[in-house]
Amino acid sequence: MVTPAASHSKPDPGPDAADLLVWYDRHRRVLPWRALPGAAADPYRVWLSEIMLQQTTVAAVKPYFARFLARFPDVASLAAAPEEAVMSAWAGLGYYSRARNLHACARSVAAAGAFPDTVEGLRKLPGIGAYTAGAIAAIAFDRPAAAVDGNVERVVSRLFAVEQPLPAARPALRSLAESLVPQQRPGDFAQAVMDLGATLCTPRRPACALCPWMQPCRARKEGMQETFPRKVKREAGALRRGAAFVVQRSGDGAILLRTRPPTGLLGAMAEPPTSEWHPDYDYAQALLDAPLDARWKRLPGIVRHVFTHFPLELTVFSARVAAGTPAPEGMRFTLPAAMADEPLPGAMKKVLAHALEQKLAVPTAPAPAPEPDLATPPPAEPPPRRAPLPKVLSRRPIAAAPPRKGGPKARE
Repeated sequence: MVTPAASHSKPDPGPDAADLLVWYDRHRRVLPWRALPGAAADPYRVWLSEIMLQQTTVAAVKPYFARFLARFPDVASLAAAPEEAVMSAWAGLGYYSRARNLHACARSVAAAGAFPDTVEGLRKLPGIGAYTAGAIAAIAFDRPAAAVDGNVERVVSRLFAVEQPLPAARPALRSLAESLVPQQRPGDFAQAVMDLGATLCTPRRPACALCPWMQPCRARKEGMQETFPRKVKREAGALRRGAAFVVQRSGDGAILLRTRPPTGLLGAMAEPPTSEWHPDYDYAQALLDAPLDARWKRLPGIVRHVFTHFPLELTVFSARVAAGTPAPEGMRFTLPAAMADEPLPGAMKKVLAHALEQKLAVPTAPAPAPEPDLATPPPAEPPPRRAPLPKVLSRRPIAAAPPRKGGPKARE
């Protein structure tokens, strides 16, 4: 029997880093923290962007990165800043333990004089895990290290058709990713794999026809690229409920706030006082959790927010207190002009908006009439409407008119 020719054919070559780098040189994304081609990367920018990009999209990070960099242009200024200023600049990005670790890391780096340039050294800093250490080492210091984030996990799982589901597959995916890293241009390679996952090898409808690794991709050959990576379905956490208390002081309009404990969910962030959050919270007993005695009004509607592990529903109570009322122990009244400096997370901004939107609404003045445009000739005026034509009377002489029926007889 003749052996099929296919059995003697050479196996398909695996993914080649050179092919990806050619694609990257043509299609690399322009990002505010990314060095231009041929320029050295700034370790501070690389580190700051990688911390911000954890669990967040590029589009969401861009404006925060610009504002953060303007406020803290280098690691020394960030290390010297008070924690409240750092948390305020971070407010809205979520996962607030990252901001606390960011501040602690900046102080460690400032004390050492520079960032470590190895994965091992970077892993010793606060808030830097395996992925962040690999990304900084590769991008900022051109070390041959793998940076394995969600985009890279998706690319690698499809390239090798890894059947093991996440998160158990992560060690295998990291090992495969490390096997692809070239000795030359490892920083560009790390960013190239990230760009590939973000722009072509997307979760849904990947653009396989444009991919530089189309040929060696096993998942594409099987026509199952959208099914990778395999994942274990995660059950949503139980709904939690609670009450939030918004107090506004007469006279100056100050709002009562407090700072949450430094550890745990929303650690060290600001909030209007709230009750504890439980699945079976009893709203009928909510006023027992109020921060002070006042004429509380329960507002209609519910504030909803979804955290990583559970959804939250808050019923909002509002009250107005007399001018000069002191804040309860551990709390503070913040003037409206200073609210922007408070590190309020997204959930608490929703609470304040729900309570104060009517009070903060300002009637808008009518828009002024536009200035005349003297450079553009005015449009031609429409022709005047013609008046209706008057009824034309007959010009025939009366004698020629026919006689009326029943009229007087003509004289002979």
